[in-house]
Amino acid sequence: MKNLKSRAVKIHNTLLQAFGEPIWRNPLPAIDELVSTILSQNTNDVNRDRGFNALRAKLPTWESVRDANVEDVIAAIRPAGLANQKGPRIQQVLRAITEERGSLNLDFLAGLPVEEARAWLTKFNGVGPKTAAIVLCFSLNMPAFPVDTHIYRVSGRTGLRPEKMTVEQAHPHLESVFPPETYYAAHLNLIRLGREICGARKPNCPKCPINKLCEYKEKTK
Repeated sequence: MKNLKSRAVKIHNTLLQAFGEPIWRNPLPAIDELVSTILSQNTNDVNRDRGFNALRAKLPTWESVRDANVEDVIAAIRPAGLANQKGPRIQQVLRAITEERGSLNLDFLAGLPVEEARAWLTKFNGVGPKTAAIVLCFSLNMPAFPVDTHIYRVSGRTGLRPEKMTVEQAHPHLESVFPPETYYAAHLNLIRLGREICGARKPNCPKCPINKLCEYKEKTK
């Protein structure tokens, strides 16, 4: 594990040299990020944002989203795809949070240990490890490492995780491999690497900045 941690840091530093210090969009309030991330499931960032912005334009408070006719929510978020599933899911989560907390504010999570905050979020139907980690990392500045399809693919090819490890198992594993202070930048730069170079069908190994740190090329000689 010590060697793996050392290689993870080298990969992180190499990606920083290649891509620079990444900055995501301005942080959203945690409840906003939660809904946005649910909308992001099985779609791209552009469609996610279109659905999110349309929902906020039609129903400008989360209370109004929670209490609206489900057909209105579905119609608003249609650009994000899978609206018939995501609309009821968003409303169910908002209602469950209200029932437990009395309001739609998740800032209290920042005062909890990260594992307790993660467990609190993932008990809601439709909120998995990635969604919870995104809320914790990007909205609440807590040490959580979200694993999306790009990071899962890249971490497998580079040998940062066991080949047969599941996505769910990859979250705590990569959190143990990368130092907490690197989570934000490492997450974003690994996604960029997966999108631009380490593609699903054919990775562009000759142009990869971490080629010398990657195990995948050994399998393709």
